[in-house]
Amino acid sequence: MGIIISGIGSYVPEKVLTNADLEKMVETSDEWIRSRTGIEERRVAADEQATSDLAYAAALRALEDADTQAEELDVIIVASITVDQVFPSTACILQKKLGASRAFCFDLEAACSGLVYSLEVGQSLLKSNHRYKKILVIGAEKLSSIVDWSDRNTCVLFGDGAAAVVIERDAERDDCILSTSLGSDGNHTEVLNIPAGGSRIPASEQTVAERLHYIRMAGRDVFKLAVNAMVSSSKEVMEEAGVTSEQIKWLVPHQANYRILKAVAQRLHIPEERVYMNLNRFGNTSAASIGLCLDEIARDKLVSTGDYVLLTAFGGGLTWGSILLKW
Repeated sequence: MGIIISGIGSYVPEKVLTNADLEKMVETSDEWIRSRTGIEERRVAADEQATSDLAYAAALRALEDADTQAEELDVIIVASITVDQVFPSTACILQKKLGASRAFCFDLEAACSGLVYSLEVGQSLLKSNHRYKKILVIGAEKLSSIVDWSDRNTCVLFGDGAAAVVIERDAERDDCILSTSLGSDGNHTEVLNIPAGGSRIPASEQTVAERLHYIRMAGRDVFKLAVNAMVSSSKEVMEEAGVTSEQIKWLVPHQANYRILKAVAQRLHIPEERVYMNLNRFGNTSAASIGLCLDEIARDKLVSTGDYVLLTAFGGGLTWGSILLKW
């Protein structure tokens, strides 16, 4: 009884925010952004759109691709750092929108590693309990709601979007997830975080005035930590599965920064033409980014049965993880 990916779907908002648009908002330039990040534009959700709305649109497309009705779902997992509310979970809000009355639902917070973490949790549930047959895993973010649009170092990086994956049991196929490696290091919580809004620093007039509810990042520290973690976890899953870099059809890294992606690929000895990137069009969409890539790869038929696809991510926490798929 194999665990397979039966459907993938994604959604990005209509509004496009270009580097030229950002030049009018902060002291930056198109050349500066491109040369340091590889980003040319990103999508921004409408004011009335919440993360659950983005997730809903992606979920409908994934369910259609999987030929699955929402009522058939046993579990819904939403990975996000931009949840609709502190509680209830965005997964429960999404459940209502979908009418997935049979599912139990929860959110998972692992920042940019959220989809990778959620896929591992989802497949573990399918393997450990015969009652679960179909699980909807979603990475969805409205990062525009937590970006400080006056901070030129961070506001140029992020975009909004959502991606959904249906995983299920299939008696006639082998597992598509061959190997997984996840990790965390709480010693570096300060390099990528939002300072206020939780129980340690509750929201107040002062925290709002001091702009403590926006993403803060120590870029140089993140670069080194991200590359090391993504490379080491990628090597672990390839070694466990007995697969070499030459056999990888696509490396699908979290779309954080072109320089990070290039460094990871070089250290894994995977040529850049086999590194899937849409960073230039969507920016960093956190938990949604790997799923957005997977949906494009699937829709554009860039993989064939039996191809190896390596997913790797890194995010605040610190969190990281890699998954080796066999298509």
